[in-house]
Amino acid sequence: MAEPGGGRPVTVSDVQQLVRRKDEIEAQIKACYELLEGQKGVGMHEPLVDAEGFPRADIDVYQVRTARHNIICLQNDHKALMKQVEEALHKLHAREKEKHARDEAEAMAEAMRQNQSLAQAFAKVNAVTPGSPASVSGLQVDDEIVEFGSVNANNFQNLQNIATVVQHSEGRPLSVTVIRGGRRVHVGLTPKRWAGKGLLGCNIIPLQR
Repeated sequence: MAEPGGGRPVTVSDVQQLVRRKDEIEAQIKACYELLEGQKGVGMHEPLVDAEGFPRADIDVYQVRTARHNIICLQNDHKALMKQVEEALHKLHAREKEKHARDEAEAMAEAMRQNQSLAQAFAKVNAVTPGSPASVSGLQVDDEIVEFGSVNANNFQNLQNIATVVQHSEGRPLSVTVIRGGRRVHVGLTPKRWAGKGLLGCNIIPLQR
């Protein structure tokens, strides 16, 4: 268990352990009450002496006194343990809340990074012929191209850059990264001869920035 102001953080396992201890104490208290009930139902406050002030002969006075003492001690333990459970749950929930806030912040930072990377697209697919190498690879109309082999936003000048990469990569898979629906998608595109024109079977246009 973590101590306030130091120690390791409270875990779910710690709370479960406290709850098990609480259940054990409750079982012990119940057993003590059952013992009292078995002693003519004396309970916690019935007198243990007869009318003349002598110890009652119809019950085991020692057992009753021991059970009563144990009940008081166990109830105090139970009260302290319930406070520990409450504090542990509070710490656990506080940490979960912090983690959730941290996760949200990280997700937002990642989204911002994604948005920054989305701005690096330099060309767009505006047509894909069914059955073509581009179609088979999974390339889709409106995909915005971020990387096409060695071509990216930093070195792209015109469509001839892409044409050159395609010609030099005939029969070999090209790594193509596109933005589709706001997400980066990686496509393995292999330029090759097919029934139609060219080696790709798609039309690419430069993006006006």
